[in-house]
Formats: sequence, C-alpha cells, structure tokens
Amino acid sequence: MIVIAALLIGAVIGWFRAARMGGGRSDKLQYAAAHAMGLAVLGLFLTVFLTRMG
Repeated sequence: MIVIAALLIGAVIGWFRAARMGGGRSDKLQYAAAHAMGLAVLGLFLTVFLTRMG
C-alpha cells in the first residue's frame, strides 16, 4: 500500500515540477515517471523495513 501511495505522490510531484518549469506534455510525463519510480523504490524499502521490524 505504501508503494502505491508513493508512486502516485511521485507522479504528481514530477508533473507539477515539470509544469512549473514550463515543460511540454512529454516533459511532464517524463518527470512524472521518473519521480514515480524513485518514490516507489523508496516506498518499497520502507515497506520491507517496516515488515522486518515487526
């Protein structure tokens, strides 16, 4: 669940960062994908950590 939430939050953050910098649609999609993947990986590590801790 944490991974899905992190993925969606990352996509939104990436989209708005590209929009703020004046990027086109492809720039927004690329930023959204990159941020989504990055935060999804962090969410995965957090999920594994929390599962292992208890």
